[in-house]
Amino acid sequence: MAEDYYNLLGLARNASEAEIKSAYRKLAMKHHPDRNPGNKESENSFRKINSAYEVLSDAKKRELYDRFGEAGVSGGGAGGPGQGFGGAGVDVNDVFGDLFEGLFGQQGAGGGGRGGARRGGDLKFEVEVSLVDAYRGSQMPMKFERTQNCETCQGSGARPGSSSKRCGHCRGSGRIQLSQGFFSMTQTCPQCGGEGQVIENPCRDCRGAGRVRKPAKLTIKIPPGIYDGATMRISGEGEAGGRGRDAGDLYVLVRVKSDPRFERVEDDLIAERNVDIAEAALGTNLELSTIGEDRTTIKLPAGVQHGAMFRIRDKGMPKLHGRGHGDLIVKVRISVPQDLNARQRKLLEEFAHSLHEGHEHGGSSGQAHGKDEGGIFKKIFGSE
Repeated sequence: MAEDYYNLLGLARNASEAEIKSAYRKLAMKHHPDRNPGNKESENSFRKINSAYEVLSDAKKRELYDRFGEAGVSGGGAGGPGQGFGGAGVDVNDVFGDLFEGLFGQQGAGGGGRGGARRGGDLKFEVEVSLVDAYRGSQMPMKFERTQNCETCQGSGARPGSSSKRCGHCRGSGRIQLSQGFFSMTQTCPQCGGEGQVIENPCRDCRGAGRVRKPAKLTIKIPPGIYDGATMRISGEGEAGGRGRDAGDLYVLVRVKSDPRFERVEDDLIAERNVDIAEAALGTNLELSTIGEDRTTIKLPAGVQHGAMFRIRDKGMPKLHGRGHGDLIVKVRISVPQDLNARQRKLLEEFAHSLHEGHEHGGSSGQAHGKDEGGIFKKIFGSE
């Protein structure tokens, strides 16, 4: 079971932005890998609180998490092992800048995680699907560019037949230590970039980087019931990591286009249907198509009013985080004729007069058609 982000930071669910930042700062300082070398438990705790802070410090992500839990933020972009303070997308300068500014002539706690080079960067793209595709689910082909491991050197950065050697500056640790008074910090080695190794004979194709930029193709599976604005995470499909390390993730923001036939409200769909005044007065059977292209019929009672709504169960959108479907809600709109021929006008005038006569004699013949003394007919003919 996924751990609750509020519990991880020791917060109430109504915690303020300042409380979230303060709680994260204390826990991050406590569990940071540089302060707990070799402690896997602290390293794991650090990753978890980074993930929790990234979601709860972002208003939109926090709203999705409060509604749908961890599934609503698609994993939230949790950082990989050894990513340092910023591994989960957290702004180190924002959270810790006031603590470290001036100690070493810079802000922040130094770059990189333990061992230097981190996992590959994440990629973010936006795709657009129709409401029908969101209902059925779809396969979305994507073409984009990303860094991938160099095939010539297999990501090592060294020319085939050669190898790297230990960095003499950091003695292979990838980190150097800085001290000022009682305070001591570690920083990424500037000589090897945190790798702990230096390459004397770099690969000619990637020039020692171990990675090259190439076009990529991927088919994204859009699940049925996807919401507009939902973000999907595809693990390991981002930028390649340095020197054979894990690749980043691919985040896909899904935009669902509006459909002129339906208005979506969570998992329900609202469809407006026009009926003429005769059908509204006498009642009728209204036939319509659902978003799944099924034909269905609803019975409108005599005297149905403008704006009346009728619910058809389980004919809405699939529930993304559960079973079943939402409902289809049919909203009735009474259409008033604008271009009447002489016979139609005469008939309507006679009908309107009959309604007035019924009221004048204390009758109730017009009551079934509304509570406004003649209803829609008085609005049409009341000025004559």
